Amino acid sequence: MAIDDIILLLHPALAVAVVFPLIGMVLNRAWLTRTRRLQSAAGGKSKIAPVVGPEHLQLGRWLTGLVTGLSLIGMAHPISSNIINQTLWTKEPFKVAFIGLMFAATIATLVLLYRAKPWYWRAIFATLSSLGIIILGAQDGIFRRDNEWFISHFYYGIAATVLMIISLAIVPEIYRDRSQTWRRIHIALNCFATLLFLGQGLTGTRDLLEIPLSWQKPHIYRCDFEQQTCPDANSQLPLTSPPLV
Repeated sequence: MAIDDIILLLHPALAVAVVFPLIGMVLNRAWLTRTRRLQSAAGGKSKIAPVVGPEHLQLGRWLTGLVTGLSLIGMAHPISSNIINQTLWTKEPFKVAFIGLMFAATIATLVLLYRAKPWYWRAIFATLSSLGIIILGAQDGIFRRDNEWFISHFYYGIAATVLMIISLAIVPEIYRDRSQTWRRIHIALNCFATLLFLGQGLTGTRDLLEIPLSWQKPHIYRCDFEQQTCPDANSQLPLTSPPLV
């Protein structure tokens, strides 16, 4: 495998080795926290240790950062490859500088979101970091499946990342709200995010089968992706690019 192929595998490798196990831990602590709270509200004495609540909060904060970082890593490779292949630093230097600033701004606003206390600053930084993820996702070179957005690994990932950022931003409101409205919103958002993560596991595996290794590209990209046919091995058909949608 070439260096480019190893870098390409960094995103799924981190997802499998770090993010998905952490999702399981967060869900486990969430279930225990809710069970303990319901048992206590019913007047009984729960056998679940009180520490599960703080653990759920801490693991959830880690999960938001890791999911956002993983999204940035997943987008950085195709964006940088497109910049190099198209020599954009000479053709469109402003665009290249803008993309670099967007990566830096997204990371900076996420860090500031972790530190922000007033609700308005949390809302601002959550909005800015989410916009950064969305804008970077709109850049050329990313495998998006725009014509199949409802089964797209890219769109599932963007949606899950934004939901994680929102969940992080509303955490203080959950502890202040006596009506439990923000807690219900938090639960609903993260239940939907869990479904998106499950979808990412399926769509990510599918996309790995469709994105060829670097040495395979000259042969694979001669295929007709719409008709799902490939030329004969001795054919000299011109090289074409695969659809990015």
